[in-house]
Amino acid sequence: MFRHRIGKRSLETSIALASFLSCVAGMVNVVGFLSIQKLTTNVTGHFAFFMEEFDQLHFWEGLIYIYYILFFLLGAFVSNTIIEIVYRRAKRYAFSIPIIVEIILLIGTGLFLDAFIYTYPDLIAFILLFTMGLQNALVTKISFSVIRTTHLTGLFTDLGIELSQLFFYNSPEQKKQLTDSIKLRFTIIFSFFIGGVIAGLFYNTFALKTLMIAAAILFVGLIWKNIKRLFYDHRTIKK
Repeated sequence: MFRHRIGKRSLETSIALASFLSCVAGMVNVVGFLSIQKLTTNVTGHFAFFMEEFDQLHFWEGLIYIYYILFFLLGAFVSNTIIEIVYRRAKRYAFSIPIIVEIILLIGTGLFLDAFIYTYPDLIAFILLFTMGLQNALVTKISFSVIRTTHLTGLFTDLGIELSQLFFYNSPEQKKQLTDSIKLRFTIIFSFFIGGVIAGLFYNTFALKTLMIAAAILFVGLIWKNIKRLFYDHRTIKK
């Protein structure tokens, strides 16, 4: 799934990619909020919080929100840097490496940072924001900016526009393009919601270790092509 850019590949591939990554983003969003009461999948809210502190002349208190934003930015920077470097040497692994880094960070956070929830919550926020910047840059790059998975504001805007366009664009090609795009956006929204529900259900039992489930989902996505091949080979043998 992460071996090549999506380009003009099937809608099925785009939906599979969006499902895995938006589900993970939904889980990180809920785990981040339940554990440290911070937004960990986007930076829009942090700008608002920073301005609130700034207006009240709490400059040092507001500085932390700039750090949150910078860690998301750093994640996006590192993700694209990895892709550009590896793409020139081994194209098939260029998009897999950022996912592997994300898996390692989620596992490490889930296994080792439970004790820091109350003492160093910002450390957890930094790591989760970094991973979401990493993921968002990856999916933007691999999908030619078609898919976004870590926040829903722009997604709902695009969905509203496309639902409106259904009333005005009547050619078969336009209808097909619009309906495919609407299906993809609904998939992202639904998967983000499902990821949040899963995280909410497991958090009371596993706390920060719930991120291990998110890491497992990413790993399945990483080997998804091999899983599909085994499934089809098994069906062929049975026939």
